Amino acid sequence: MTITTPADFASDVSLQGHYAGAVTRTAAFALDQTVATVIYALATALVAWLIDLVVSPDYTIEPHKGVAGVIFVLWLFVYYAYPWSVSGKTLGMAVLGIRVVQRDGAPTTPRSGVIRTLVLPITFLTLGIGFLPILFGRERRALHDAAAGTAVVYDWDARAARLRFLARRNTRERSA
Repeated sequence: MTITTPADFASDVSLQGHYAGAVTRTAAFALDQTVATVIYALATALVAWLIDLVVSPDYTIEPHKGVAGVIFVLWLFVYYAYPWSVSGKTLGMAVLGIRVVQRDGAPTTPRSGVIRTLVLPITFLTLGIGFLPILFGRERRALHDAAAGTAVVYDWDARAARLRFLARRNTRERSA
């Protein structure tokens, strides 16, 4: 059993549960776009290589750019909608310690994850106006957050986690 003092509580103050800011959200989105594009490019190269193995060298396949574009958009939809529906965070969001939650703090639902993903391009198409509430709104909710009834919050606090790790390590060293 661990006894905590008011000083312990003060040292554990964190951003967990607070609305995520524009810089963190932008960095997570940039990381996600990079990861999604690299995965798509690798998958495309793999498919082309497999087709090359099966088809004779005399036969050439002309890729249709429209089909490739549609497949890429579908891939991006799956890349964002599935994680937002299931866990509330994509890979980029997990790395930067943010999560999508319902406006009341409850976990996201598949419905809100899909709506958020469908409205995200509209937020871009408003020439950035859909992102202004992230900068100026109290809840920092973009257009796609408002449409889906979600908010983005900080999910972890590295400072408090490090302090807990160091406290555990010091306790083990004393008992040894």
